[in-house]
Amino acid sequence: MLLCLFVVTFVASALLGGVYVLTYEPIQATIKNEINVAIGQVVPEFDNSPVDEAITIQVEGKTATIYPAILSDVPVGYAVKASTSKGFGGPIELMVGFLPDGTIYGTAVISHTETPGLGDKIDKKKSEWSVQFDGQNPANFKLAVKKDGGQVDAITASTISSRAFCDAVALAYKAFITNIKEEGGQNE
Repeated sequence: MLLCLFVVTFVASALLGGVYVLTYEPIQATIKNEINVAIGQVVPEFDNSPVDEAITIQVEGKTATIYPAILSDVPVGYAVKASTSKGFGGPIELMVGFLPDGTIYGTAVISHTETPGLGDKIDKKKSEWSVQFDGQNPANFKLAVKKDGGQVDAITASTISSRAFCDAVALAYKAFITNIKEEGGQNE
């Protein structure tokens, strides 16, 4: 009986391992494609492969990934993937695009679990709420809802989701500024 159990678990493990090996590359390609699409939504046109030039940095104990967008060897923007765990329904992951001067070019929601019809309005597919960030420079635009003394109009009945979105954008901006300072490039 022990030998039979061993054979069954060995075969099952081998099959599971085989499926993992067969699906790993397609899954990674899909993830890379999703990131490229999100980058394309938040920065001006580029001709490099930002995913291949990604920089991961720590800011205030949190991780952010910066994807430089370059056109003809000139940086045209930076897409920053940042997340927050402060969402009402759980973590929110965003891609925030910055122009070299720090102005927000655009935002895209990568993933969230906010309440349908309320908090999910952070996603451009559901509402135009997030466009209020476009064209703003966090150096002189307070990334907080008006209720908290900021300049962001909160989503009606979804202040927690709005605060979480602001938190993720603020983290992305801090990562952008940290990266610019480390590169010795432009600053606010």
